[in-house]
Amino acid sequence: MERPQTYRKPFILLFFALLVCFGFNISLGSVTIPFSETISSLFGNEIQNGSWDYIIWNYRVPKALTAILVGSGLALSGLLMQTLFRNPLAGPFVLGISSGASLGAAILIMGSALFSGFLTFGLINDVTLAIASSIGSFLVLLSVMVVASRVKDTMALLIIGLMFGSITGAIVSVLSYFTDAEKLRQFVYWSFGSVGNLSWPQLSLLSGIILIGTLLGIIAIKPLNAYLLGENYAQSLGVNLKKSRYIIIIATGLLAGGVTAFAGPIAFVGLAVPHLTRQIFNTTEHRILLPAVLVYGAILMLLCDTVAQLPNSVNVLPINAITSILGAPVVIWLLIRKRKMIF
Repeated sequence: MERPQTYRKPFILLFFALLVCFGFNISLGSVTIPFSETISSLFGNEIQNGSWDYIIWNYRVPKALTAILVGSGLALSGLLMQTLFRNPLAGPFVLGISSGASLGAAILIMGSALFSGFLTFGLINDVTLAIASSIGSFLVLLSVMVVASRVKDTMALLIIGLMFGSITGAIVSVLSYFTDAEKLRQFVYWSFGSVGNLSWPQLSLLSGIILIGTLLGIIAIKPLNAYLLGENYAQSLGVNLKKSRYIIIIATGLLAGGVTAFAGPIAFVGLAVPHLTRQIFNTTEHRILLPAVLVYGAILMLLCDTVAQLPNSVNVLPINAITSILGAPVVIWLLIRKRKMIF
């Protein structure tokens, strides 16, 4: 069994890269703030411009922390799903949980077209969107849990999860067809994803959700390692398949559903980061992979957010597009270079 101490140097380099990306992210934006002033503000020192201090602590730091939480949560949920289903194409969206969050947001934003304006009286904002998305993801998660109690085959559960995603996607399409252009534009804008809309209380709530999901992932490390060799082998090692499956599904639901509720549906990160991590660390041991994907996912999201915010510009690109544009070529290059996929 591999020991985490063997990978001490790569972990040190990853944490150093995370700190550099964090500092780089908060030093750039539409308002030019000297890097020295940014560092001084972070350490609690007074800086020459009070508005800079406000921008740093009320916009840039929450945005950077949100990117870290979003990247870590999606990366870990992707690792959990790929291991549970032993499928390299599995990601945090395969159970339809993120689709449920999108359905919740769609009903809130576009449902007013079907409910005669009932939802148009100032009820649509970042808080209500997060609540609606959370309810949608929770209901889908509950449905998946009910199905998981009746289905013994993991691959059948994967197919059922994809069907849940198709159903919720179809309902969103129907709502889109009947809604007006303004509501449709608002939903499309939400679907682009964003890490810059969270207040400190919202950030605290998201942190709690990600923490609980991560702790459940840590609890499931032994079953995850056993799942790599098949369910029969895992059962022969004394792993309770039903209990471990519940833990993994709940952890994924919290991580993917929480991220989608607060930051919108962000693609690619959950699918790609576990593969990138395996290529770098060259191991399948989850005691090593789990903390590695958390840090790697955070780094990737910070880099993507830095590019998306177009430094020294008031424009912000959709984070969803940036994660795929920057990340996909890296994955392709690594797989070609390694010539095989570690799984």
